[in-house]
Order: sequence, then structure tokens, then C-alpha cells
Amino acid sequence: MSSPTEERFDLVVIGGGSGGLSVASVAGRLGLRVALLEASGELGGECLHTGCVPSKTLLRTAHVAHLMRRGADFGLTPRDPGVAMPSVVRRVRTAVQRLQAHDDPARFRSYGVEVIFATARFLDPHRVEAGDRVLRGRRIVVATGSEPVAPPVPGLAEAGYWTNEDVFEVDEAPQRLAVLGGGPVGVELGQAFARLGWTVTLMQRRDQLLAGEDPEAAEVLANTLRSEGTDLRLGTEVAGVTPAREGAGHRLDLSDGATLEADRILVATGRRPVIEALKPDAAGIEYDRSKGIQVDARQRSSARHIFAVGDVCGPYNLSHLANYQAGIVIQNAVFRIPAKADYTALPQVTFTDPEVARVGLIPDQAEARHGKLETHRADFADLDRAVAEGEDAGFAKFTFRRGRIVGATVVGSGAGELLPELVQAVRGRLRAKDIAAGIHAYPTRAEINKRVVEKYFGERLFQPRVRTLVGWINRLLP
Repeated sequence: MSSPTEERFDLVVIGGGSGGLSVASVAGRLGLRVALLEASGELGGECLHTGCVPSKTLLRTAHVAHLMRRGADFGLTPRDPGVAMPSVVRRVRTAVQRLQAHDDPARFRSYGVEVIFATARFLDPHRVEAGDRVLRGRRIVVATGSEPVAPPVPGLAEAGYWTNEDVFEVDEAPQRLAVLGGGPVGVELGQAFARLGWTVTLMQRRDQLLAGEDPEAAEVLANTLRSEGTDLRLGTEVAGVTPAREGAGHRLDLSDGATLEADRILVATGRRPVIEALKPDAAGIEYDRSKGIQVDARQRSSARHIFAVGDVCGPYNLSHLANYQAGIVIQNAVFRIPAKADYTALPQVTFTDPEVARVGLIPDQAEARHGKLETHRADFADLDRAVAEGEDAGFAKFTFRRGRIVGATVVGSGAGELLPELVQAVRGRLRAKDIAAGIHAYPTRAEINKRVVEKYFGERLFQPRVRTLVGWINRLLP
């Protein structure tokens, strides 16, 4: 049997998620011969199908249900939303299907990209097998993403569990849900299901939700979840599971000696890069099973003509990071312009209610790097718009170094929408005085950025020597 004929391409992109689509579409429209390989049979990746889009759609429905119960807070009669999970799931599917149109294979083929639905594996540094075809790429981009990973808990596999890959298909009546993991996925989905009527217990191995975020911000979120009825078990994890039998739920034995029962288990304890099935060793690519492909600042792997973007190389699992890295690859692989990734001003948002948003360093990180710095904050409880809307939980906190903002955390309703100005500040494009001088519309939540900066300058302005100076000026000058 003869071997398949090699097909030559300027660029072979492996993975049809956010980063891969960005690289392929730009390169195709610039006239390069591009092949885009995707194993799942549909474009869009985890973000569209099992991540960002369905989770935010679910969160919005849960938020509306929560507001209905809060009617009295707004002078209205509260209402039980009467949650029907099949209807909720249909709305999630509709949102995904509507946005799927943006990732229609026909659109990318119109750009000159050859879309191939097949599992890919390397044959050597330049050749990739895709089904019954062999593609030779002058340059190759790996964008295969990541997948959820479950902890090695005895009995967990036998009991069965959900991850983000199947939880959005849940169409059963609310029951008891155990959530393993207090990171962004765990807290977002835990809050959503609690607001949709499920009895939720969330277990987190660490003593803080959202490890790596400002502890004060994490505590605001934890208090909110508790106030809404979520049972938080911090500093503990599941040691074993006894699968359900005879009408009883699954029994979870916790590391602190406690036990609990749950009808369903949602695992949100982490993800791992999708890399091994690609046979990276055949291409000479250095990688780590947990951290993914090792890349330099130009997104190049150890095989310099092979690049990687997104979850498969990290350092964070964020769709917007994959898009940013795609831009770095386009400059290096398409335009041949040396460009390096810079994560100094990388924004991150956890879309709970309140949202937890951050750019740059939290205070502890900033002081470990730069020494003693100044940190100032303002509370949404003192902001007119937040009080008027009845959404006044949270704060904004900035860390300053020599008049510049090196880190900012905002926790509150719509906190992520306040980051663009702060991203520019952390990048060095705006100084604190630029934010203070800017006119912020009233009443908006964005005013809180100016409030924090004004506190920074207020410590310098309202001092005895300044008062003395002002007094002399007004005595001496007409």
C-alpha cells in the first residue's frame, strides 16, 4: 500500500480554538497557503463550546433568577423564578449556536484556509499526519488547548462526575451538588447552580478561594457565596467517594474527617494541556505533561519553526491570552518581525457576582518584587452609582510605585468592564496623574478608578507643609 503524497503548506495550524483561528485567518487573508486542523469536527474550541460562552450564558440566567428573589431590595414583590433546567440548557445552546456562525468553516475557507477535520500527529519536525493525509509545513502552530483533569480520589470515577465539558447539558431538577475546586471554574459554576436552586457544597484545598488573587477580594466573594447559601469548605479536599446506592446520594469523605452526601459531583480542580496524542517527541518539541509546550518569549518551541499558543503552552488558561499570543506568532511567523510576549498588564476576570478582576501584581507580589509600596483603595459602598443600583459590594485597590500603578484589583458588579483604563496604566501608557486628570462620567462605576487615584494624591496634597504653602501664596499674591 503506497504512502500518501505530501501536501506542502506555508503554515499548518493544529487546533481550531481561539488562538488557532486567529493565526489561520490572518495568514490566509495575507495569501499564505494555510491548513487548519481540528480533531473535534467543529471550530471554536473549548471557549465557545464548553467554556467562556456557555458559562457566561448560564451565569446570566442565574443572575436574573437571583434578582427575582431580591425584588424587595428594589421596592418590588419578590418572585420565585421557578427554574426549569431544560429551558436553561436550551438558552445556553442557543447562545452557542448563534456565535458558532462566527466560526463557520466556510468563513475560513473563504479566506483561503484549508480546513481539515482530523486528528493530527507529528511524523517529524515538518510533517504532520491528519487522517489519511500528510501535510508538510514550513512553519507550524500548535493550538490544541487543554482538558479538565480529575484528582486521583478513590471512588470518584466509579461514582461519576461532571466537568465543564458536560455540565452545560444538565437538564434535571435541582439536587445536591458537590463542587471540587475553588478556582474560577468552580466558583463561577458553583454560584450559578446555587442561584438556580441547587444545594451546593464547594470544597477547596487551600484556605482561600481563587488562589493567586488578592486575599481581601477572595474574602468578599466567599462572604457573598455563603450569604447565598453555598456551603464553603475551605482548607479541605475530598479523600474518598462511596458511590450512591439504594436511593442515597454519593458519600464524600473529606480530609478534615467530615462527610457529606451529594447527588452530583462537579470536578473543577484543574486542567492539563492536550499535547501527548500529538506525538511531540517526533518533532523534537520539549514539553511538560502538566505545563505543556515550552516556548520562548516569541512563542517558539524548542523546534524554532514550531510555535504554540493558548492553553497548550500557558502560562494561563485564558482565551484572550491565546488571542494575544496569536498576534505574537503572526508577527514572528508571518511577517518575520521579532516580537516578544509581555504579560505585565495581562487582565484576568472571574465572572462571579461580584466579579473579581485584576491586572498586574497584587500588593504582596508587588512588595516582594519592588520593596515597600503604597496601596490605596475605594469602596463601592461609597460610590453613588453602586448605591443607586443596589450593587455596592466590593472595592478597587491599586498598588503604586513612583507615581505609577503596578497592580490593580477590582471586585464588584461589572468589575471586568473597569479594567481597560487600568491595563493601560499598568502598561505604562497612563500615569496615576493621567487618570486623576481625566473626566469620568457621573454617575458611573468607572469613577471608582479616579477615587483610588485621588486618595493616592490626597496623602501628598493635604499635608501641613502644603497648607502652609497655600497660605503664603494667598497672602503674597493679589
